[in-house]
Amino acid sequence: MTVREKAAGTMRYHHGELREALLAAAEMELTEKGEDGFSLRSTAKRAGVSHAAPAHHFKDVTALLQGLAQRGFERLTATMKEEQAEAGDDPEALYVAAGVGYIRFAAENPALFQLMFGGRSHHGVPTEFAKAADASFSVLVNAVARLRGADALKAEEGWRDVAAAWMMLHGYAHLAIGGKLGWLTGQPFDRQRPVIADLARRALRL
Repeated sequence: MTVREKAAGTMRYHHGELREALLAAAEMELTEKGEDGFSLRSTAKRAGVSHAAPAHHFKDVTALLQGLAQRGFERLTATMKEEQAEAGDDPEALYVAAGVGYIRFAAENPALFQLMFGGRSHHGVPTEFAKAADASFSVLVNAVARLRGADALKAEEGWRDVAAAWMMLHGYAHLAIGGKLGWLTGQPFDRQRPVIADLARRALRL
């Protein structure tokens, strides 16, 4: 860092490092201030760069939020698959694990989860954002298909199963984030696991 950079409160990053630094700073900004209080200038300051530096990767605040939401969907997918990796090969266990992973991610990242499914991040969604979102949804879709059989999603009933499962999981997540399930979500997450598993099974009448 040069004397001039120190005086300006900025740092030099290699190309890829700057993007990662901005996304990390953006997540901290979002977590502390929410989307309404989110500031591109403040994010740049957190990352230790000039207010103009984000333009190298994100043309405006919406683009930065979309990049952050995309990263969120990638992590959601990883969390669901992480839970499934511990579930073995039983189709029902894999379906339940996908649901547990979905809600665990939401519980651990409430502000990010809300951004991913609404707000400015959904204005003119880029292709990579859409692919990341589809990939996370596919984990649940594939789990339901494996549970119901290879041809299940060729019929409307199969897609109703997917919808029922997603509505339950997504509804639980938003109710929990909104503080509407305090009697349950105030407990360690491991104590929520059997409840989530039971509700996931109920959604498909298992």
